[in-house]
Amino acid sequence: MKPSTQASRLLQGAFILSAAAIISKLIGTLQKIPLQNLGGDAVFGIYNTVYPLYTLFVTVAMLGLPVAVSKFVAEAAAGERKEAGQQILLKSAVMTGLSGVIMGIVTYTGAPLIAEWIGNSHIIAALRTAAWGLVFVPVMSALRGYFQGLHNMVPTAMSQIVEQSVRVAVMIVLLLHLTSREAGAEAIAAGALLGSAGGGIAGLFMMLLYWRRHHVRMEGSAKGRVGRDLLSQVVKTRRLLSYGVPVMLGALAVPLIGLVDVFTLPRLLAAGGNEREAMVQFGVYNRGLPLVQLVTMLATSLSVVFIPALAEANYRGDSKLIEIRCRLSLRWFWLLGLAASVGLAVLAEPINVALYGNAAGTGAMAWLAFTAAGGTVSIISAALLQGLGFVRAPALHLLAAALLKAALNLLLVPQQGITGAAIAGVAAHLFAAALSVLLLRRKARLRLRPADVLAKPALLVAGLGLAAAAASWGADALLAAAGLAGGRAASLAQSLLGVTAGCAVFAAGAVALRLLSEDELRQLPGIGPSLAKLMKKLRLFP
Repeated sequence: MKPSTQASRLLQGAFILSAAAIISKLIGTLQKIPLQNLGGDAVFGIYNTVYPLYTLFVTVAMLGLPVAVSKFVAEAAAGERKEAGQQILLKSAVMTGLSGVIMGIVTYTGAPLIAEWIGNSHIIAALRTAAWGLVFVPVMSALRGYFQGLHNMVPTAMSQIVEQSVRVAVMIVLLLHLTSREAGAEAIAAGALLGSAGGGIAGLFMMLLYWRRHHVRMEGSAKGRVGRDLLSQVVKTRRLLSYGVPVMLGALAVPLIGLVDVFTLPRLLAAGGNEREAMVQFGVYNRGLPLVQLVTMLATSLSVVFIPALAEANYRGDSKLIEIRCRLSLRWFWLLGLAASVGLAVLAEPINVALYGNAAGTGAMAWLAFTAAGGTVSIISAALLQGLGFVRAPALHLLAAALLKAALNLLLVPQQGITGAAIAGVAAHLFAAALSVLLLRRKARLRLRPADVLAKPALLVAGLGLAAAAASWGADALLAAAGLAGGRAASLAQSLLGVTAGCAVFAAGAVALRLLSEDELRQLPGIGPSLAKLMKKLRLFP
């Protein structure tokens, strides 16, 4: 394959995979709103306690092998050793399958013990239904890694969308069925978690269809015999694990801050002895998370373009380009995260009522909104560090932030309840971001001017917050005069008008304050040059 053709195929694959990831994450994030609406806060609390544990167990069960499979299959394909690639997949499928079954059995039988560690017995049934997903998802992920190693991203993309769609569909059907029968919160949450198994089965079935088609095509085109030295070409199990396990350990660092809440909040909130009320409060606390996750999801999707761009600049030794790209990306991710935080905080009450039906936990939601600011900076700084070759540093920073979160939870939750947990989350995310930015500043020799980082952003988000609040309050006054205030529809109107006003002021303010020049915009990888050309046509640059 010609280098230009291979590069084009890689770019196309990256686009397909990114688009599928955004769609599947969007489905997974937004499904939490009907879950709370149909099941209530107690069900929402149980679900948000168990699902992070489920994703943790899936990560462990995969052993990092999907990434290892992708790497070694790509090497085998480059050497035209197709049989070796299939053997790699076979070994990995067996290992992830066994690991998934073992993790499923341990989770199912150990559910009472896990519930005891967390401090709430209401999660036992949900843990046991979630355990079924562990049987299917790891093998599905190994198959995804195989096709990614062949630079064919379509199977992974399609299976991601199918998995999430079926998971949410099964969850909603079971929610409707169980709520109509007036089942308890534990049973409803268990039904919702069974969607993970349904999604895993559907995703695995999709991957097996792609594998069957691929295998038939390979058999039809195969010529010659398998070499005697095939076994020497096959990656040994030990080599797969030696590559995969460190990847798995690195992946475990990402959800650490959220897991701290899982292992501390239910016990702290149930200090008075009422475990069910603790789950209700934990559900209320998690109301703001889907909105914050939409912001961080966007940040994650945008950050991936910086890793290869920065790696290329680092390889060429272009320190000036490295400094410019790091400075610009940090500035704009900080601005976007800060703007989202202020907007969500100002509009917390109408958003809460519009999405969840009442204003419970509005104070905690307003505080939780500010985790978007630290979270976006943490995400982009981690991507920049990885592009420069510092792969372990972001994981260590997240570990340090998780320890801070645990300490602050123990200190603040007994006094302030879920609001204290939200404040602890803000501090933890900002701490992780600060550690990564300080390392970047030293390694990339960043020159961060206070006016660009503090003064101008503060002025911009102040205008955004005032505009959003004024639009929301104005809409509330008009609706009250018309006798339409107080319902979810009215709150939705307030929220939408507030968001629109805030976005308009943010865009106008960014141009007026000259936070980005034409030359700087052109330095951004990917869409930078095209965006600069468009803004120049619109005469937005001085």
